[in-house]
Amino acid sequence: MGLDMTLYKKTYLGAQYAHNKISGKIEIFKDGKPLSIKLDRVEEIKEEVGSWRKANQIHGWFIKNIQNGVDEGGHSEEFGIERLYELRALCKKALETKDATLLPPTEGFFFGSSEIDKYYWEDIEHTIEIINRVIPSNAEHFIDGEEDHDVAFVYYSSW
Repeated sequence: MGLDMTLYKKTYLGAQYAHNKISGKIEIFKDGKPLSIKLDRVEEIKEEVGSWRKANQIHGWFIKNIQNGVDEGGHSEEFGIERLYELRALCKKALETKDATLLPPTEGFFFGSSEIDKYYWEDIEHTIEIINRVIPSNAEHFIDGEEDHDVAFVYYSSW
């Protein structure tokens, strides 16, 4: 048992509503057989975009900044990409300055080590990599720093 953490991206389609003008085709196969998924019934798409194991300093950030200090495991409320920009900037600053007080370890029975060691810094580097993969490369999703309101993120933790 240990602290497992996952970041999900949810994209709202609302394909069942004609005014959303969703078009395209879904072709998904499992064991070589097509799955029967009708695009006009898809409300949202949920993707796992990142995961960590025992990265308690990152977990602590999510608890403090996304979950209002409540650490009961499970899914957070949805949040926008601007929060991931904040976390990435903090991770980069911590790496550049080697200041572990920016992302202090969070202690818990199954949370792993609270030492500031190579694994601590690797978890911060891993977090930056996850966020870099999540942030869209095409600026049309974001206008003047405003997030695309059809995209949200959810943090999940269990131990």
